[in-house]
Amino acid sequence: MSLAYLHAQDCSEPHGDAIWGVAWTETDSVLSISADGTIKQWDSNSGQVSRAQPAHTHGLVSLDVDPSGKRALYNSLEGMTCLWNLESGEIDGKFESYVRSGAEQTEPSWSVSLHPSGETYASTGGSGNVTIHSAESKSFGERRATLKSGRAKFGMFCKHSPDGKRIAMSSETGQIYIFDLASSSLVSTYTSHAMAVRSLAWSADSQLLISASEDKRLILHDVRLSPSGKPGSGAVANFSGHSSWVLCTDISPDGRLALSGSADKTIKVWDLSARAAVSTIQDTGEVWGVSWRPRPSGTNAAGAFVSGGEDGTVRWWRAAGTS
Repeated sequence: MSLAYLHAQDCSEPHGDAIWGVAWTETDSVLSISADGTIKQWDSNSGQVSRAQPAHTHGLVSLDVDPSGKRALYNSLEGMTCLWNLESGEIDGKFESYVRSGAEQTEPSWSVSLHPSGETYASTGGSGNVTIHSAESKSFGERRATLKSGRAKFGMFCKHSPDGKRIAMSSETGQIYIFDLASSSLVSTYTSHAMAVRSLAWSADSQLLISASEDKRLILHDVRLSPSGKPGSGAVANFSGHSSWVLCTDISPDGRLALSGSADKTIKVWDLSARAAVSTIQDTGEVWGVSWRPRPSGTNAAGAFVSGGEDGTVRWWRAAGTS
């Protein structure tokens, strides 16, 4: 099987620097964060900016959106974490994770993930652990728990499972850790990659996890296959084809397809059951962010997606034969 994806449109006002993350929300808007320090919300029909936050001093490196599409969590290069209310346009919470005060040990956040309930968020960074924080407005950023990986390796990325029961974290040396949130315990460790894992994505049923690495590969893990937590267990497929680092990934809402963006300036669409690439799209530069459109009922399963990367432009793509 092969699929054709057509370039639908570009955003109207590109960022002034590289885009480091994109998210297509349930409300059918798109968010993008950039090395220029800005976060923008886009209308997916027109490609116009609907609202934006003033530029931060440093680039924004991490982005997550709650399941309703009403709140966005983002984090800056030095560790300023903000919660943006997409209905009111106001900032509901702000936490300077790099500020050290009192007896509490803190570390600058690098990657952040909002729990599906919206009550907490997770962060990871230099310690290689995951910290759970309050996402409530009055106590935003307060530490609730620390999930320890046992390895002092830089945490590159963290992401909650859609069911809210687990969180996955990846490291600079290629390990992936799965934590159970109810018990605050490490339940699985995957050692499938040889280099840093830049991005992780869960399937909608929380059973599959795909990882994108600097070793030029994506690996699909079935988290149900590793109840003992033995290193290296759970990997069920290996996707090769990029000629440089894989920087971002996402799994389609129906669980059939995956996206990947790479430093080789291409986007690939993968059929997860066939274990093969079914589409390769040439872009203008390194691709740092990809996100599937949450599928409205009755539309083509192949759907549409957005991408962002080196040239600062958000691009919309749609499957051939769809409007």
